[in-house]
Amino acid sequence: MSSLAERKARLIVHGDAPYNAEPPLERLRSAYRTAADDFYVRSHGDLPEIDADGYRLTLDGALPTALELSLHGLQKRFPQVTVTATMQCAGNRRADMRAVAPVSGDPWDGGAIGTADWTGVRLGDVLREAGITEGANLHVAFESHDTVEGHPYGASIPLAKALSPETLLAFAMNGAPLLPEHGFPLRAVVPGFAGVRSPKWLKRITVQDRPSDNPIQAGDYKLYPADVTAETADPATGHTINIMPLNAVICEPARGASLQAGASRITGYAVSGDRAVVRVDVSGDGGRTWAQAALEHDAGAPFAWTFWMIDLELPSGEHELAVRAWDEAGQTQPAAPDDTWNYKGYLSASWHRVRVTVD
Repeated sequence: MSSLAERKARLIVHGDAPYNAEPPLERLRSAYRTAADDFYVRSHGDLPEIDADGYRLTLDGALPTALELSLHGLQKRFPQVTVTATMQCAGNRRADMRAVAPVSGDPWDGGAIGTADWTGVRLGDVLREAGITEGANLHVAFESHDTVEGHPYGASIPLAKALSPETLLAFAMNGAPLLPEHGFPLRAVVPGFAGVRSPKWLKRITVQDRPSDNPIQAGDYKLYPADVTAETADPATGHTINIMPLNAVICEPARGASLQAGASRITGYAVSGDRAVVRVDVSGDGGRTWAQAALEHDAGAPFAWTFWMIDLELPSGEHELAVRAWDEAGQTQPAAPDDTWNYKGYLSASWHRVRVTVD
């Protein structure tokens, strides 16, 4: 296995402490399933070192039976399943909003996303073993081994999502144990939801009658109107980010690329949190005219992204390439980042635009 330093060298690093990094877009688009070495890393605090042999996961709260499980016990006691799913940071494409006005957070391009085969056990199977009352208006709160500003990382999801068959306690990624930066030895995988709801390095799961009061859940990852500032933001009125919006990104060619006149191949990805992507339009003239791209999707992976590709005839000159996706409800993306700008730079999902020169 490569070292952490070697893996960092492959990525665009936005910060070392906490460690946050994304892959170049052309490499991200090179494989439908993203290699662990090329998968984006989003950390809020330290990267904990955990011994798998001594690892224990506790389940408690509003459960008839509290559980304490070792990694080996979890693997042996419950059926193992693999789910192909895309994970995405709520700040993906924040750089586009940053170009409108200052925002807080790392300046992610379009690479704070990746798709993998996640192997683990269904969280619902574990909760049912503990006697969960299905259909109750409850929340499943996660606590992790990493610390953020002096407190453990924590987040929660509604019980209904926790019991959905795609939601996992995962110990492997693309057939190999999780890398330390991706949550070894155990993490949650909550497909369709923002990555913040898929905590790494799990320590404890608590079923309760309210969302987690951890600052990550109660104060962060809230969507605000454009007129709200860091000074006026009230978490009680902010919209909690769970399901991710429809989005599409041009991965190749890169911004500023020089192309030859004639047919130019343009590729990228499209993704939607809980609806299927049914169409991707690509423009070579900034959105005045559009052509439909060919789509590639794994029919057995409803929570995974869609790859797209098109050959466009581009005459000599400057061109603004643009892409927009459509979902099964007939919804598409806003044209400009100004339309959804917010001071945290969350959910940037306007048309992705790339300027190129054709000789």
